[in-house]
Amino acid sequence: MANSISDETLEYVGILAKLELSEEEKAGAKKDMEQMLSYIDQLKELDTAQAEPLSHAFATENVFREDVVANTDGHEATLLNAPEKKGRCFTVPNTFR
Repeated sequence: MANSISDETLEYVGILAKLELSEEEKAGAKKDMEQMLSYIDQLKELDTAQAEPLSHAFATENVFREDVVANTDGHEATLLNAPEKKGRCFTVPNTFR
């Protein structure tokens, strides 16, 4: 296999990831890492000369709404959710006596 991972490299990666792997887990991790490197080599073979560079995998656009000046503080809509109210305020149980 062109992409072989040495035992020292695997041990070093395990230390960086703070993993304690059994011998069985090390063998599986080594195989997985070699497969990942082989896949990366396949991706390197692709012709990307005509591909446009992207900052994200999906097209992004501004999803923010326009700022609209309004002459209200929204207290009426907020007080609709109040279980109890007095005037323009929420009524809550006393916390200090």
